[in-house]
Amino acid sequence: MSNYEKVRRAVTGRALSAKEASQEQITPVEGLSALSLDALTSVAYGPEAILIVLAAAGASSLHLILPITIAIIVLLIILVISYRQVIDAYPHGGGAYAVTRDNFGSQASKLAGAALIVDYTLTVAVSIAAGVGQLTSSFPSTAPYTVPMCLAILLIITALNLRGLGEGARALLIPTLVFIVGLLAIIAIGLIHPLGLHTTQTGRSLVATHSVEAITILLVLKAFSAGCSALTGVEAIANGVPLFKEPRVVRAKRTELMLGLILASMLLGLAVLSNKFHIQPRTNQTVLSQIMVDAVGRHWAYYVVSLTITLVLALAANTSFGGLPVLTSLLSRDNYLPHLFGVRDSRLVFGNGVWVLAVASGILLVAVSGNTNELIPLFAIGVFIGFTLSQSGLVVHWRRTREQGWTRRAAINGVGALITAAATLIFLFSKFLEGAWVVVVIVPLLILLFTRIERYYNRANKELGAGVIPQMPDRKRTLVVVPVTRVSRLTQHALSEALSLGDEVLAVTVVFDGELVGLPQDDIERQWRDWHPGVPLRVLHTDYSSIVQPIVRLVDELRERKDRQVVVLIPVVIPEKLRYRLLHNQVDLALATELRRRPDVVVARVPMPILPSEPADL
Repeated sequence: MSNYEKVRRAVTGRALSAKEASQEQITPVEGLSALSLDALTSVAYGPEAILIVLAAAGASSLHLILPITIAIIVLLIILVISYRQVIDAYPHGGGAYAVTRDNFGSQASKLAGAALIVDYTLTVAVSIAAGVGQLTSSFPSTAPYTVPMCLAILLIITALNLRGLGEGARALLIPTLVFIVGLLAIIAIGLIHPLGLHTTQTGRSLVATHSVEAITILLVLKAFSAGCSALTGVEAIANGVPLFKEPRVVRAKRTELMLGLILASMLLGLAVLSNKFHIQPRTNQTVLSQIMVDAVGRHWAYYVVSLTITLVLALAANTSFGGLPVLTSLLSRDNYLPHLFGVRDSRLVFGNGVWVLAVASGILLVAVSGNTNELIPLFAIGVFIGFTLSQSGLVVHWRRTREQGWTRRAAINGVGALITAAATLIFLFSKFLEGAWVVVVIVPLLILLFTRIERYYNRANKELGAGVIPQMPDRKRTLVVVPVTRVSRLTQHALSEALSLGDEVLAVTVVFDGELVGLPQDDIERQWRDWHPGVPLRVLHTDYSSIVQPIVRLVDELRERKDRQVVVLIPVVIPEKLRYRLLHNQVDLALATELRRRPDVVVARVPMPILPSEPADL
């Protein structure tokens, strides 16, 4: 096993067979850690986003967080019901993309796919940045290391997901349960008998001392749309139905219901405590941290839950790593993305999707220096476009299928579509200059990319005759050309392979300025006669130093006979150590690259490994 293979296996684990695929499928409880952390941990920035908008109207407006949160919970209930219906109707996954493709056609499905890709990428960046932000709120001395901590967490999550979703979900299960139980316990203590009301809060208040903005319907709508960032991730379970154990639909719907109940309880409890403790958004301390300080004080419970929230917030990026690779595999199946995104690796994971998501979110984290507030304006637009399309698509679906109770279902989805569309527009217009314009640019560019790739695949399939029964294959005589530089075991090995492949074999060597590279002309010809391998040797003369061009010109001459297939078999040396590769095969890459431009020439390599009997000196 090579060193590369050893490292790869250490990171990703041993290869899994198709029979072992069930090991990587998840249960409803594991679904909370694998596909729901994004939504659950949004309580760390959703309520804060509401208060930051309300703060512009002064302290007297902050009490509106409770009615706004109740409205968000109503929308959450509609979305949970809707996505449970999506799971029933589209059990093969894909969520908003599958619904849109089925009910609105390819162009709308490209919009859904592009919006979800943006959402998943931003989810990773926001989740990790929010987790590190919670850590720096609890331990301010760590603030200078924000970006390195973000990238380190991203690397860990990527490695976990390359090992398989099931393994990652089980690794995150205990922190997820500690987060849920711990935060609900702190909320209960705060509601019943708070322990830390007199604890001093750090940071400067962000509430305007003189109202910059009046309390208007527009302000309330802006706060509502900002708080809707707490709903991101609700769709991930519907996107990843194939990841669950059988019966997949039942388990996925159960996970969606658990997510809705837990998230609604947390949002409502935090909104009530925010009013009760008169919480204000502050610099260097999150709203969630302030509520926890007032509920239990800065004691061991605060630090345990803070560290758990930091960990789970950061690992909430796992939701995207569960959803985006499945989405990109569906997009590749529909010819909107390269087909390599539909290929599973040795761990039965869509590894190419995992890597693309990791690189894109890493670039984003570096670009914003790990600042959550710079990402929030971009965050909810993509997912709410998906919400709107999936809700509208379900209305069309119910009208077309007319299943029992379809009018009630269509009404629920119709209301959800109107609310999410309104939230999308408000978010877009209110945050456009703060960074939302980036999403407006990226989504059309992704749609253009999908269209160009689809157009290419359609043209390629037409040229290749995909789906059409072709004529009978032609049989041609095969001429195998073997470039050689000397008589050796490598030459013998290459000629043996060539004789087994073709009807005719020709060895070729190049002479430069009267002598062969490595051996004089007379020596190679004499050795060839002495050896007498039964294969003719053609000596090519050149006045230039290129060995490649004379061989290419010969191949072009041989190609002129259309009744013969030319195969160029290049001998290559495979050293035991990777570092020795540079010492061999200098002609191989250049010759193979030049000949592959000729579509009627088959280029192949015949490898010969070197297994030294003595340790190498280098």
